Amino acid sequence: MSLSTLPLAAEETEGTGIPRLPVGEWLETGFDWFQDTFSRLIDWADIAFETSAEGLAELLAGPDALILTAILALIAWLAKDWKLAALTVPLMLFIVSVDLWEQSLQTLAMVAVAVVVALLIAIPLGVLAAKSQTVSRGVRPVLDLMQTMPALVWLIPTLFMFGLGMPAGILATIIFALPPGVRLTELAIRQVDSEVVEAGHAFGSTGLQILFRIQLPLAVKTIMAGVNQVIMLALSMAVFAGFVGGGGLGGVVVGAINRLDLARGLEAGLCVVMLAVFLDRVTASLSAEDGRMLSRLLRRRRQAPQPLAVT
Repeated sequence: MSLSTLPLAAEETEGTGIPRLPVGEWLETGFDWFQDTFSRLIDWADIAFETSAEGLAELLAGPDALILTAILALIAWLAKDWKLAALTVPLMLFIVSVDLWEQSLQTLAMVAVAVVVALLIAIPLGVLAAKSQTVSRGVRPVLDLMQTMPALVWLIPTLFMFGLGMPAGILATIIFALPPGVRLTELAIRQVDSEVVEAGHAFGSTGLQILFRIQLPLAVKTIMAGVNQVIMLALSMAVFAGFVGGGGLGGVVVGAINRLDLARGLEAGLCVVMLAVFLDRVTASLSAEDGRMLSRLLRRRRQAPQPLAVT
C-alpha cells in the first residue's frame, strides 16, 4: 500500500476527529517564560561559557604544537604507560599535518568546559538518585528525554538563548552528554556492597564519611566509565555545535557541507577521531589502578626503604 492511499495520510487527517494539540506552542510559551525569568542567569552563563572556553583555547594554543604534543604524551604516560604516550604523538602530529591544529584546540577547549559543567551536575545528581528512590524515579524520564531527543534539536533552544556562538554549542553539549554521568554514578553507588556500608555505620561513621570514604572509592571504576561516556558524547556533540557558530572542527565540518568539500570534511572528521582516541584511552586508564604509571611511581616511592636515623 502506498503512502498516498493510507487512511491517515497527511492531507486527510483533518477529517479523522483527532484534535491538533499545540504542543510546540505550549513549549515555546514555557521557554519564553524561562528566558524572561532567568535572563540574568542566562547572561551570566553566556559570559562564563565564552570566557572559559576562549581562555582555555588561548592557553592551549600558547605553546608550540610540538611542545603541546610532548605535554599530552607525558600526560598519557602518567595516565597509563609509554605505549599510550607513543600513540599520542602520531595522533597529534596528524592533526598538525592537515592544518587543523587551532580548530582542534578550540574543540578540545569547548569539550573540556562542557564536560566539567556536566560532571559537576551529573555526579552529585547521580549520588542523590542513588540515595533516594523518589529522586531516581523523577530523574529517569528527564534523562530519557535528554538522551533520545535528536542531538540537533537541542541546538534550537540554546540558539534562542545565546544566539550564534560557542556558548550555545557548549550548553547543547552539556545537555546531550550529561545523562550517562548521572546513570552510571547512580549505578556505581547502588552496586557498593551493602555489608561494607553497614560496617561503616557500625563503626559510627556519618553519612558523608561513608559516601566519601567507602562508597565513592569503591564505585570509582564505574563512575569513571560514566566520565568516559560523557567525554565521548561531548566530543561528538561539539561537531554539531558548528551549526550554531560553535567554531572549531564543527565549523570546519559545516563549511565543508556547505561547499560540498569532501576532502576537508573528512580531514576534520578524522581529527575528531584522533582527539576521541586520545581522550578515550587516557580517561579509561585513570580507572585502571594497576596500569597507571603514576600509581606505580607513587607505590615505588612509598615502598622505598627509609634511611636509618643516626643517634
